[in-house]
Amino acid sequence: MADFSMEDVLSESEMEMMEKIEKFKRELTSLRTGRANPQLLDTVYVEYYGARVPLKQVAAVSIPEPRTLEVRAWDAGAVDAIEAELRKVDFGSSPNRNGGVIRINLPPMTEDQRKKMVKIVHSMGEDSRVSMRNVRRDTLEKVKKAQKAGEISEDDYTRHEEAVQKLTDAFVKNVDEMVAAKEKELLTI
Repeated sequence: MADFSMEDVLSESEMEMMEKIEKFKRELTSLRTGRANPQLLDTVYVEYYGARVPLKQVAAVSIPEPRTLEVRAWDAGAVDAIEAELRKVDFGSSPNRNGGVIRINLPPMTEDQRKKMVKIVHSMGEDSRVSMRNVRRDTLEKVKKAQKAGEISEDDYTRHEEAVQKLTDAFVKNVDEMVAAKEKELLTI
């Protein structure tokens, strides 16, 4: 019985689920909601001295107004490369350059765009819930193997199964709450 530790298996599962929740949060923050958000630029990479680096490593991103992103390069030599990369991203408007500052005005989202985004959020939420269930399935397989190998009793198996289900339910509830909050944010004009 000494080589099977349910605490280790549960904490491993919890860590996996936390990683999946963090990934889901990052994906949600990179979605455009009609309001400016610096995370909209997290996926932008810039050619800087021969290397592709994230925009946030070569510039500061701020929000001077609710629907405006402002990008200030730390190195004046990088402004052209930053502007070129920002022109490739579809914001619904073109970036405007004023010296070393690039401003991006985000147009208000239409009703159709909002509804499409809500569908995308629901789809992402379902993908995240499925990944949680996959972690649960893998964990339960480990517990079942331990029970079959005689490392834990039938009662322990049932107790561990309930613990894994509780853990999964808590994380799935967290995903549901994040989806609902993002949906509310998208539909609020």
